[in-house]
Amino acid sequence: MAKPHVRIYIDDNPKPVIDRELPTSLTLDTRQLSDGPHRLIVCAEDQGGAEGIEEIPFVVQNGPGILVSGLRPGSTRRGELQLHVDAFSTDDPFDPRRAEARSSIPVWVWVLSLFVVAWAVFYAARMWEVPAPYANTPTYMQPAAPSHG
Repeated sequence: MAKPHVRIYIDDNPKPVIDRELPTSLTLDTRQLSDGPHRLIVCAEDQGGAEGIEEIPFVVQNGPGILVSGLRPGSTRRGELQLHVDAFSTDDPFDPRRAEARSSIPVWVWVLSLFVVAWAVFYAARMWEVPAPYANTPTYMQPAAPSHG
C-alpha cells in the first residue's frame, strides 16, 4: 500500500513545486512570481490511490499598488484623456499629499450634501415661526401701537 502524498503546482507549470508524503508544509516565496492572478493546485493521493484536487486562486502584489485616475475599467472614451498615475509601496514613507486619491467627488456625496444644506435652510426658516398655541402669550404678542390723539 502506498503512503499518502501530495503534489503542488503553481498555475499551469507541469513540474510540481513539491511532491512529498503527507503531512507536509510548504513555504511559497511569492517574490518568485509575477504580480497578478495565480492558481495553487494541490493534488493529494490517499493510501488507496484515490486522488483529490483542490485549486486555490490568489493574487500576488509584491510591487507597488498603482492608482490611475481619469479612466475607469470598461469605459468608452474618445479624444485626449487626462490621466493621473501614482504608485504606492508599503516601503514608501507616508506622504499625505500622495495618499489623497485624485478622483472626482462621487455624485452621491454631492446629492447628500445638497440635501443636508436644504434641510438646514428649511429648519432655520421654521425657527422664527411661532407655534399657534403660543401666538397669544405675552412672550410672543406684538406690542400695541401707540395711539396719537
